[in-house]
Amino acid sequence: MKKNDLTPEQYNVLAKGDTEMPFSGEYDNHYQKGIYVCGWCNNPLDTSESKFDAHCGWPAFDDEIPGAVARKLRPGEIYTEISCSHCGGHLGHVFNGEYPTDKNVRHCVNSVALKFIPEGQPLPPVADEDVIINLKK
Repeated sequence: MKKNDLTPEQYNVLAKGDTEMPFSGEYDNHYQKGIYVCGWCNNPLDTSESKFDAHCGWPAFDDEIPGAVARKLRPGEIYTEISCSHCGGHLGHVFNGEYPTDKNVRHCVNSVALKFIPEGQPLPPVADEDVIINLKK
């Protein structure tokens, strides 16, 4: 399977590490049951059970599917960048120590970096590894 085609805004976020405007994304106030996958490669990232309203302007999660998210602390920053562990697409940032939930963590994710799959619908296939290698170059 090839990677998903991206809009210019998705490309700016997923490939270039930009951030969408707060309160502009379709998943900020979205609470349907299901799975959120990477908008670039379809890697399952988060479940609706971990989503909560952080009043921050972006979808917020207090957990991720094990192994789905990579973290990178940038020197001098107060937050950690998170990306899809499969394709490397930029998702957003993770903040610790705010106590928004009992897990004490907030994944602040760009809506355009996600695709939602409602509960009961099959997950789309994840992009093949040879496609992913080309994305990371």
